[in-house]
Amino acid sequence: MRGSRSQRASKPARPAAIATYAIGDIQGCQQPLEALLSKLPFDAAEDRLWFVGDLVNRGPDSLETLRFVRGLGERAVCVLGNHDLHLLTVAGGHARAHKDDTLDGILDAPDCGELLHWLRHRPLLHAAEGYVMVHAGLLPEWTVERAANLATEVQAALQGPDHQRFLAQLYGNQPDRWDDRLVGMDRLRTIVNVLTRLRLCTDSGQMEFKHKADPADAPAGYLPWFDIPGRMSRGTPIIFGHWSALGLVLRENLVGLDTGCLWGRTLTAMRLEDRKIFQLSCAEAAT
Repeated sequence: MRGSRSQRASKPARPAAIATYAIGDIQGCQQPLEALLSKLPFDAAEDRLWFVGDLVNRGPDSLETLRFVRGLGERAVCVLGNHDLHLLTVAGGHARAHKDDTLDGILDAPDCGELLHWLRHRPLLHAAEGYVMVHAGLLPEWTVERAANLATEVQAALQGPDHQRFLAQLYGNQPDRWDDRLVGMDRLRTIVNVLTRLRLCTDSGQMEFKHKADPADAPAGYLPWFDIPGRMSRGTPIIFGHWSALGLVLRENLVGLDTGCLWGRTLTAMRLEDRKIFQLSCAEAAT
């Protein structure tokens, strides 16, 4: 189930004059992010950065990370992850902080409102440069076009004037499968769970949210979403994070970039133009 750990995937493209680097889950580990960027052939004035979500939480520098990425302006694209949404629900008073959260610095910051407004206006799916980027995954029956359209439904609710009501009803594992007839919060919650929490599902698209470890130990009948036979999105390369137990995943149509920086492993970036991989030891960066 694990992806190849070779330094580049098949059929590399010729690098362009302006490069785009996709970066795995940061989760408030600002020092490793800055260290990785210093090692990249990165032009701060021209090149672009894509972040797979989970900018914040559990790492030591959630506030600094959020400020840094926001400060990159249009040169940075970040899709929302489950920890980013958790910040928004806690800030709105709709969920309690967990004991290992590191969100207080953001919530107490003088620019908290501006940061949360910016975060709330990030997409859940980004498609460009021949790639699709989401935090977690796509259901097997969703095409890329279908997933993009559904993501915009959630974005409209999250960015709209009634967004606090949306956040208040966000949490829950049900419904655990997609149905085009879903309406209201059941529909929106299911879309969010797919794009920000999905790891395993059945051939029929039933989701399982408890298992976070190696897919070899998955419950019977469940597979990683990307290994479901006949997956409708398989024709487009998908960049994702969220599943640190996988490590680096490099396939022709799949790039998994959560390599466990938070847990002292590595922070990974991939240059889209030629799929060249850059990695930094987070244990060394934190010392």
